[in-house]
Amino acid sequence: MKKSHLIAILLIALIVSACGSGETNPTPTVDVSAPVLAEDILIAEGRVEPVRFAELALNASGLVSETLVEEDSPVKAGDVIARLEGAQAQTLEDAQANAYKELTAAYQAVRDAQYDLDNYDIPADFEGMTPAEAVSSTLEKLNTARDNFEPYKNLSEKRLELTDKEKEDEEKIYRDTAKLYKKRLDDAWSKYRKAIHWMELFSAVESSEAELTSSQKDYGSLTDPSFSEDSAGARAALANAELRAPFSGTVTQLDLKVGEFAATGQPVATVADLTDWVVKTTDLTELDVVGVTEGQPVIVTLDAMPDVELDGYVFTIGQGYTEKQGDIVYEVTILLTEKTEAMRWGMTAEIKFEK
Repeated sequence: MKKSHLIAILLIALIVSACGSGETNPTPTVDVSAPVLAEDILIAEGRVEPVRFAELALNASGLVSETLVEEDSPVKAGDVIARLEGAQAQTLEDAQANAYKELTAAYQAVRDAQYDLDNYDIPADFEGMTPAEAVSSTLEKLNTARDNFEPYKNLSEKRLELTDKEKEDEEKIYRDTAKLYKKRLDDAWSKYRKAIHWMELFSAVESSEAELTSSQKDYGSLTDPSFSEDSAGARAALANAELRAPFSGTVTQLDLKVGEFAATGQPVATVADLTDWVVKTTDLTELDVVGVTEGQPVIVTLDAMPDVELDGYVFTIGQGYTEKQGDIVYEVTILLTEKTEAMRWGMTAEIKFEK
């Protein structure tokens, strides 16, 4: 009887021991940044951005003399955001005046270069050739003439040992041949120099015309009444005392104060077009992105507004890649076809790609 009780106690102890000594499996961690596959839907995380924005920097250094807008202020293309004081800085009006002077000088340079070319007496040997062809042809003849004269170029300095018979029979022919090749070499040099001069005159016309085209573009950019984006770059570089809006939008950031020093190339303001929005994600790996196509419909939900679903579609799929936690990932941009007034730059969003 005692033996049976002992066996029972041992069995109970073994059962309890087996249950208690087993290692507890740790709860698996989930990488929340990785895309999630739910049935036929691929889910990724992204960030909201304006469809267009620009970080602005000044093209000259100096003290900030005035700021004409504040953060969150609307601006139109070409509006002045701030101005500088500096020896190397010029306003739009100054830049326009200087550009007009350069344009006038460029027109005169073209006229002068064309006059010199038109009045150049082109040798008859160059008829039917371009300046480049004339240079190539005369250079080839010059090299031939130099090779032919090579054996005779030091004739007066050489001490030649000739037999009496050679002196009687060949001395005159030998010296005449040298003179002949020397004259041909001199003529070849003369024609080559004329061809080079012709090419220089022709190149001067081309260079002056290119300079005129550049001056016309600069002046046109500075006097563009619409302040279009095509002319914004030249305008910013030339009228470098002013920071202007490159397009219509909102000043979302402004890091300039009157009296402070602003350095060239340092971003000091951001202008964004907040009329349309995109969501960008870098969650899609190489395995995910092959199942996504441009134009594919998506549903976007903002973390700040989980009950609001916004429609959109895949706008672009990046060709470049980055490495993220050991995976190869690609940037995918979603263009939203719906928006809400509460939407803000930088908000986190969930993107559902419908397969």
